[in-house]
Amino acid sequence: MIKSSSKTVLIRDTDAPWYAAELEKLCPAYRYIPAQDTDTALLHAADADILIGLAPVISEEVIKAASNLEWVQALTTGVDNLLAMKALGPGVKLTNCGGFHGPQMSELALLMMLSLNRNFPRMINNQHSQIWERWPQRLLFEKTVTIVGVGAIAEALAARCTAFGMTVLGVSDGRSEVPGFAKIYKRAGLKTAAADCDFLVALTPYDASTHHIIDASVFAAMPASAFLINISRGGCVDEAALLKALETGQIAGAGLDVFASEPLDASAPIWSAPNVLITPHIGGMSDIYKKQALPHVAHNLTAYATGGADDLRGIVERK
Repeated sequence: MIKSSSKTVLIRDTDAPWYAAELEKLCPAYRYIPAQDTDTALLHAADADILIGLAPVISEEVIKAASNLEWVQALTTGVDNLLAMKALGPGVKLTNCGGFHGPQMSELALLMMLSLNRNFPRMINNQHSQIWERWPQRLLFEKTVTIVGVGAIAEALAARCTAFGMTVLGVSDGRSEVPGFAKIYKRAGLKTAAADCDFLVALTPYDASTHHIIDASVFAAMPASAFLINISRGGCVDEAALLKALETGQIAGAGLDVFASEPLDASAPIWSAPNVLITPHIGGMSDIYKKQALPHVAHNLTAYATGGADDLRGIVERK
């Protein structure tokens, strides 16, 4: 049974009114305040017991103003900026959203694989220049994709790659057999797994153990015809080694959605590297994101009202 609550939930999001209306129906125990911009959030921050929002748009200024804050529910999986905020005290619970990003992440990976494999940017350039040029088209059919990091998103991608007739390999220290994967290598076998692939997809979480897990030695192991796809975190790839591998033709190209420093600086040499597709960290985004995130948020609000913080999903441990 949901207990009545006097707690106030501040929602900082461009879709805040929608979230507030839906959550009032699903979790009526709270008082909801929608804030579509930072100025509005600052007006109400002092009243907030709970803060909901996309992590990148939650400013430290709002956190500082929320003196009664008990819990932050991020609408994203990544909460790097929140973890770096000194104003977010250790007594404030932090949770993220996950488990529903498989479709959009997989579709971006496939978009990059198809575009790089068929040299689609060249077709677009030819269209702009009214050039009629034809060349043999490489297929995903019978190609091999090695996915570094075998979680829920990797499983979603594997299912879609299998539908294209691809062979799927995985790299993980945590799992040895996964549906849809022909073989799982340990991290120590990453170079062996890379040597067998047409596409190497980075999907591993980023931490000290995965910093530059894809480095010069991995690029050296990859076939010259293979492509790198990074949709995880920029720090998982040694960007200097990647740039060299692209410039020397050591690998065929790369699709990059994430970078060590974001937004990517206009002077970064990777912009002009050969055969690179760059997207602005959009892998987790979708046109139905609020509908995807709502069940997770509603579950946590209900859990918080009935059992407290211990029943929350997606708790982010902070040192």
